[in-house]
Amino acid sequence: MLLVRDELRHAASTGGNVVTIGVFDGVHRGHQALIARVTAEAVALGLGAGVVTFHPNPVTVLRPDVPFSYLTTLERRVELLREAGAQWVSVLQFTSELALVSAEDFTRMLVEDAGMRVLIVGEDFHLGRGREGDVETLRAIGERLGFTVETISLVAGGTDDTSDISSTRIRRALATGEMREVAELLGRPYSLRGPVLHGDERGRTIGFPTLNIGVSPDHALPPDGVYVTCAEIDGQTYHGATNIGTQPTFDGTRRRVETHLLDFDGDLYDHVVRIELLQQLRPERKFEGVDALVAQIQLDVAETRAFFA
Repeated sequence: MLLVRDELRHAASTGGNVVTIGVFDGVHRGHQALIARVTAEAVALGLGAGVVTFHPNPVTVLRPDVPFSYLTTLERRVELLREAGAQWVSVLQFTSELALVSAEDFTRMLVEDAGMRVLIVGEDFHLGRGREGDVETLRAIGERLGFTVETISLVAGGTDDTSDISSTRIRRALATGEMREVAELLGRPYSLRGPVLHGDERGRTIGFPTLNIGVSPDHALPPDGVYVTCAEIDGQTYHGATNIGTQPTFDGTRRRVETHLLDFDGDLYDHVVRIELLQQLRPERKFEGVDALVAQIQLDVAETRAFFA
């Protein structure tokens, strides 16, 4: 546990902190409301506002047989947590050893190494070995160790505005291409980020050059298809259309993310691109030949222009 304690001491503000704990994959509207509460409480008490998060996701350690994909990269997650109001973020490596730590021993580390005075969590929160530390258990531990526990109600939202927002619910909406629902639950459009890689440059030969974006293989993707997107490159924003899929017209087998920027001509290899997926235009499909594909891409581009108009 020395590495955990070192990370907490290195990240946390001195002088006492209001803390929340979780994976926070996606940093959705529910997470944002929780961190806003942490920030407000910290200001009221004159304390620091901190977030303790875990990576990799505990499910990948506890259930390695279960496929898992992330809604955000770790780097983006930390950015979003800070944007939501966290003064500091401590990323703890989740291991099988950490999974065996009791709720009391873990919170003792937070008190001693991160100066935790207040812990704020969701009503359904659990912590520690075997999920033993529910809210009431943590409150009893807090009486012994010198911290208080506060809770925040779960946030509902989405198309029905009644179901609680969760990362699992967002993954389900993403898997069916419901990009507006995903954006509503996240509080922002769903995005992907990665470097521009060298590809086969086939798009350039047919008049529609694309950026081949190197997205991490464990990043959750929507269904294969064409999407209206905004791309952020070096602080500039560009409109475009993005194809996610295997290029079946050319008998491709590897899944790619390729973005065509409207009215752009330039070399962006090795630049990092973040794209926001705003709306699906159509599913990916195999065309009879290049001419049919080009005709469809022209329609896709026209629909993309109309979307932004």
